[in-house]
Amino acid sequence: MKFIDQAIIQVISGNGGHGCISFRREKYIPKGGPDGGDGGDGGNVWIKSDKNLNTLIDLRFKKIFKAFNGENGSGKNCSGKKGKDITINVPIGTKIINYQTQEIIADLTEKEQKILIAKGGWHGLGNTRFKSAINRTPRKRTMGIPGEKRYLQLELCLIADVGTLGMPNSGKSSLVKNISNAKTKTADYPFTTLQPILGSVVRNNKKFIIADIPGIIYRASSGSGLGIQFLKHLERCKILLHIVDLFPINYSNPIENIETVLQELKKHSKNLYEKPRWLIFNKIDLIKSLDQKKIIKEIKKKFELKEKYYFISATKKIGINQLCLDIISYLKK
Repeated sequence: MKFIDQAIIQVISGNGGHGCISFRREKYIPKGGPDGGDGGDGGNVWIKSDKNLNTLIDLRFKKIFKAFNGENGSGKNCSGKKGKDITINVPIGTKIINYQTQEIIADLTEKEQKILIAKGGWHGLGNTRFKSAINRTPRKRTMGIPGEKRYLQLELCLIADVGTLGMPNSGKSSLVKNISNAKTKTADYPFTTLQPILGSVVRNNKKFIIADIPGIIYRASSGSGLGIQFLKHLERCKILLHIVDLFPINYSNPIENIETVLQELKKHSKNLYEKPRWLIFNKIDLIKSLDQKKIIKEIKKKFELKEKYYFISATKKIGINQLCLDIISYLKK
């Protein structure tokens, strides 16, 4: 199924049913009193999070969601039937935004979370309601109130404990694939990951969710490449793993690659840039121990290396178990 993380929809709640003007007319009771019933309330529109969904693709094809109108009242004091509610199911992690004002209405971060997004119109009153000692034959009723109309912007931000970022082909997908149950594609060419993928990692009966997004390239914040449009899926992560290729296939400089990713991250979002971030140096099996020390020395010279760092081989599964255990310990704190 294609991954869609944005949709714009219109929701319309049901109109309230009108009140009725009616008088009791039966044999031997030629001049009975008023018996006009009330209308029914209009149906509501709800939005509910569904753990079985992971994309907003269904909302790309259906744009308008309308609840049912309340029925009008009738004689013999019969009230109109309430309009039927409708519920729109969305993935967990969906933000509901007022399209006109860009105000965040709700953020559905838990399963089975339900919010009333458009309330049905109030019912009208029948003429029975207006009977009094002064006016025994009221010819007055009220009309039902129209339902609400709202334009909504829905944005899906995946919920993960850990997120990966880095240049294309740095080994993010290989790492996620080898430590989790994620079925992510891996190959020796850039942009094998075309959409965010979630994986579940279990170690010592403890679990965390990891997100794999497409690689980030130079000028990504200006629209180049794929990764920048998916960076929002890292906003909920508690920690970021910055994967650095020590032996890039294009012979680029790992130090410059780190700088490129950090610059693009900072341009995109200050909050994301300031998240806890660990440097993960990949493809340790392809370089010598002496070269590892040289790289760390250069990095410390170039950056203020406050982050934790690890040397791993995602494909050979070197160092990844300890990395997972340390992540679990960090998340526990």
